[in-house]
Amino acid sequence: MERVHSADGTAIAYARSGAGPPLLLVHAITGDHRRWAAVLPALEPHCTVYAMDRRGRGRSGAAAAYSLAAEAEDIVAVIGAIGAPTALLGYSSGAICALEAAARTDRVRRLVLFEPPIAIPPGTPMTPPAVLDRMGAQVAAGDHEGATLTFLREVVRLPEPAIAQARQAPSWPARIATAPGTAREMRAVAGYRFAPERFAALAVPTLLLMGSETAPHQRAAIAALAATLPANQVRVLEGHGHAAPDTAPDLFACEVVRFLTTPG
Repeated sequence: MERVHSADGTAIAYARSGAGPPLLLVHAITGDHRRWAAVLPALEPHCTVYAMDRRGRGRSGAAAAYSLAAEAEDIVAVIGAIGAPTALLGYSSGAICALEAAARTDRVRRLVLFEPPIAIPPGTPMTPPAVLDRMGAQVAAGDHEGATLTFLREVVRLPEPAIAQARQAPSWPARIATAPGTAREMRAVAGYRFAPERFAALAVPTLLLMGSETAPHQRAAIAALAATLPANQVRVLEGHGHAAPDTAPDLFACEVVRFLTTPG
């Protein structure tokens, strides 16, 4: 893997594969760059894919303090290392980080956001504090898998068949390994305030991607972004929810490639 240093000096690792225009992938809270394993085969013939490890995960470093702003700076640093205008795809909380990064650099040529957990209206609680406290207690007891399952069931709200599929995926051990930081980072996401006026002039062509079976709060987030971003389109993955990159990797990749390769 290659590495670049972010604005605060944290080393951020990323893997490169495929051929074509650059596409940077930003995974969700759990896991690392291996989270994209099911999607990569359909992306690599069309793009040079850069799959990063977010800070504190995989081979990336960590800092004593944590913020979504620092994560956005990490993305900007990787785009700088790529050295060319780059398409940017963020998944779940990674989509919040990608949106924030796109507002910090002029080197994002296209933006794909899949179900960012933005609270609409701002301040609406999406995760009960008791759930985060329970996850913290599970981590303290060494039950990292239990904390990950609590996250998927009660925060992401995945149905049991999707959870069963996730547990069989090669990326499952990596997702368990990130459990110690999950509750902390969920608190940062819960504290995120979407300010439409900050993004009203963000003219980057943007694909807002969601599943037809996604949770209501994620639908509200997509609607708010669609009403704010000046150059956006919304696509719905029929029959799938928040785990669509796992349950329908070819469909997910097809929508991304279609958007990245359509002129205009």
